[in-house]
Amino acid sequence: MFPIRDHNPSGRTPYVTWALIGLNVAIFLLMLPAMGDDRALFGLYVTWGIVPRDITGGAGYGTLVTSMFVHAGFMHLAGNMLFLWIFGDNMEDEMGHLPFLGFYLASGIGAGLIHVLAAPYSLVPTVGASGAIAGVMGGYLLLFPKAKVDILLILVVFFKIFPVPAWIMLVAWFVMQFVGGWGANPDEGGVAYWAHAGGFIVGFLLTLPLWRRLGGTGFWARTDGHPPHPEAAYPLVQSRMPKIRK
Repeated sequence: MFPIRDHNPSGRTPYVTWALIGLNVAIFLLMLPAMGDDRALFGLYVTWGIVPRDITGGAGYGTLVTSMFVHAGFMHLAGNMLFLWIFGDNMEDEMGHLPFLGFYLASGIGAGLIHVLAAPYSLVPTVGASGAIAGVMGGYLLLFPKAKVDILLILVVFFKIFPVPAWIMLVAWFVMQFVGGWGANPDEGGVAYWAHAGGFIVGFLLTLPLWRRLGGTGFWARTDGHPPHPEAAYPLVQSRMPKIRK
């Protein structure tokens, strides 16, 4: 189950969101020559990714930023950019361009630090924009809990797209990260669940001042928990799959 689009595209051009997507894609393309050389690729991850033991030892602080722009594969990049494209534009619209950029970077740094706390002596490098994007999702939950998000549900051979309120999808995602964090050993690599869960919480907390400035619960009353501009109208696409009689 994963989101494919929301029903409230930004009310103004999301330059920062587009720039972040473009920068991540460009860096991934620059890394492609190293993809066939495991040693060279691991060297890139160690250089630009978060190595918790280095941070614990007082070094490598710059990787808390650089790690956000390095990805471990095409699907890693595509998934992160899809989430940023869906949730980033409305957050940028409400925050403003430069404040949103600061919020994004702060969420990513916070997520990285929480990952280090979860595995302070790990030698496994961690890369990806997931922590920063989790922060965007946490802020989105606070500002726009009832916004419609189209979900693609895949159950073996069953495929269906249907809209759900954002809070259902976001809370379910957060719970999955939290549960995954308890069941995983961050010292062994794999998914950085605590970075995801931590980034989500950091983003939620960093959005609280804006939410209060907008009126808190009064903002929800005015917008009904949606981005404050008209919804997009998506045409209903009928399936072309032939129907077979029983």
